[in-house]
Amino acid sequence: GNDENPTDFAHRFSPRSNEKEALIGAEEIRVLISTDVLSEGQNLQDGHIIVNYDLPWALIRLIQRAGRVDRIGQKSAEILCYSFLPEDGLEKIIRLRDRLATRIKQNAEVVGSDETFFEGDPINIADLYNEKAGIYDEEEDAEVDLASLAYQIWKNATDKDPALLKIVPDLPNLCYATKANSVEAEKEGVIVYTRTAEDNDVLAWIDRAGRVITLSQSAILKAAQCEADCPALARLAQHHDLVKKGVDFIREDEKKMTGSLGKKSSIKYRVYMRLDRFIKENEGTLFVTEPLNRAIDDIYKYPMKEYARDVLNRQLKAGISDEDLAGLVVSLRDDDRLNIVDGSEPDLAALQIICSMGMKNKGVN
Repeated sequence: GNDENPTDFAHRFSPRSNEKEALIGAEEIRVLISTDVLSEGQNLQDGHIIVNYDLPWALIRLIQRAGRVDRIGQKSAEILCYSFLPEDGLEKIIRLRDRLATRIKQNAEVVGSDETFFEGDPINIADLYNEKAGIYDEEEDAEVDLASLAYQIWKNATDKDPALLKIVPDLPNLCYATKANSVEAEKEGVIVYTRTAEDNDVLAWIDRAGRVITLSQSAILKAAQCEADCPALARLAQHHDLVKKGVDFIREDEKKMTGSLGKKSSIKYRVYMRLDRFIKENEGTLFVTEPLNRAIDDIYKYPMKEYARDVLNRQLKAGISDEDLAGLVVSLRDDDRLNIVDGSEPDLAALQIICSMGMKNKGVN
């Protein structure tokens, strides 16, 4: 990555695809180790084996790496991609593999699949790499993903003090601490770290008056950052009350999220929009029934059950007609298999408090 001419190494590794036959032999490189500097704009299809020493959170990075080898002129019938995964203890904490696999699965539901990562999780590499229409329509999150940012903080800390690999995993949930507030005085309060019923990690920063300062993951992690020898302070008198306010806010925010249609690529969004159009086009006919109206209202208001998502996803891929789709959602609702409305599946009450940290101004009791 630091070489002045990385393309020269690419030519020596893949002379045939780069029409550099003169390099074949003594000048040829059999194994090429590189940063992502060679993941774009290079022809490396003389090779057919890729080893990922890291798993980037940005999925497109994996696609770009594979795309250097999976190109016109590739002679091998099979391209092999291997990835190094975090150690079991670290993987348990950051769940990087699960998060990446989930993202891969979500993309596969949008574009279909005939290629695999992670022992069978599907993803259509060609569609993603070529930016198939619609895949990247949504704006990227402005925030750094919490797992990526937290992982880097964790890695830096454990590299400096390996004992943390044992200490931190053994800490119980609900533990708390307090440190000196190193930002503006009005931002004194409590940082709350929770895990929702949907297995989402959520941070909230609450001031002393119980108001939300920010939900920005990067801003909160930066504010909470401290060295191992940072002195612990006595907690604020209302620490636990502020934690409760933070949890209440997160729970209400989750309710709003689950009551919406979600992303355009989601099953919920696609089913709702198709049926909404179907109802408008057939208003006043026998196709639009009261059970159908109730079903579409439930789809909008409540989260879908996993069974319904699976069935509807398969039918959408199979090209189900609007009329049959309407009949299917009514049937699912009649069988109580469409939405979570009665608490029969994990709900927002299952939100876990992982830990909290007080941010205390100097001289405050």
